[in-house]
Amino acid sequence: MDITAGLPVTSPVKRLTRRQLIWRRFLRNRMAVVGAFGIAFLFFLAVAGPFVLYWKFDDIDTAAFLTPPNSAHLLGTTRSGRDVLALTVRGLGKSLLIGFLVALISTSLAALVGASAAYLGGWYERSMLWIVDLLLVVPSFFLIAVASRGAPEGDAAWILLVVLLAAFAWPLSARVVRSLTLSIREREYVLAARFMGLSAARIIVRHILPNASSLLIIDATLGVGYAILSETGLSYFGFGVQPPDTSLGTLIGEGARMATTYPWIFTGPAVVLVFLVLCVNAVGDGLRDALDPASASGGTA
Repeated sequence: MDITAGLPVTSPVKRLTRRQLIWRRFLRNRMAVVGAFGIAFLFFLAVAGPFVLYWKFDDIDTAAFLTPPNSAHLLGTTRSGRDVLALTVRGLGKSLLIGFLVALISTSLAALVGASAAYLGGWYERSMLWIVDLLLVVPSFFLIAVASRGAPEGDAAWILLVVLLAAFAWPLSARVVRSLTLSIREREYVLAARFMGLSAARIIVRHILPNASSLLIIDATLGVGYAILSETGLSYFGFGVQPPDTSLGTLIGEGARMATTYPWIFTGPAVVLVFLVLCVNAVGDGLRDALDPASASGGTA
């Protein structure tokens, strides 16, 4: 006699992959989801805005100098007759481009230097740590300001700013990656790969860095906000993106001098900058909680 007769048939529980678990935990963080939609909206605005808006960022309306917001210029105009909305969209695109490039370069440097120093050890590790400590104590803001003043003029002048910001952004993250690698290099799969004769470069790229990917993703995301704020600060003091090009920092620096008399020049770029940084930080916090199993913010998967 079959004792299971009449019992309800239950389907086997489907196990979620790690990617699905991370995605589910991320979606449970409402602020992170809102931040992701905010960044997507700003990206769309930066890409599609120049093709949709009537005024271009370098157009001059000779009949509207320091005009407040109206139907022709939704955010008003500057003292040179340029449309503030078009300038803000152009500055947003430039700041986003600089922020993501700096984050990508600095995180890649931190990953390679930190992992290789911990895995190889010896004189190489000591020399890398010396460089890291040196970069951590030098006044990076002033060095970048001085170096950027000698940048060649032209459309590609901002590339030097990206290189300088990335050169000083990776040391602290490299130390964290090194500490994480010191524990990963003693695990069984790394030892097995070493005994199989794999090169150090292949072990670092295929076995160590993937296991530090959670940290690197979070570092890259938060690095975008750091780079945007750094570029804004430099441009505010006249050391960042140079005219005729523009960025959010350049616009804020120009508008700050007239914030009390012509507030629309300052308000638009400032609001966009604050919203952008808040969205980036919200996504970074959401990724941190989703990738950390011990975090309670992501809920129970």
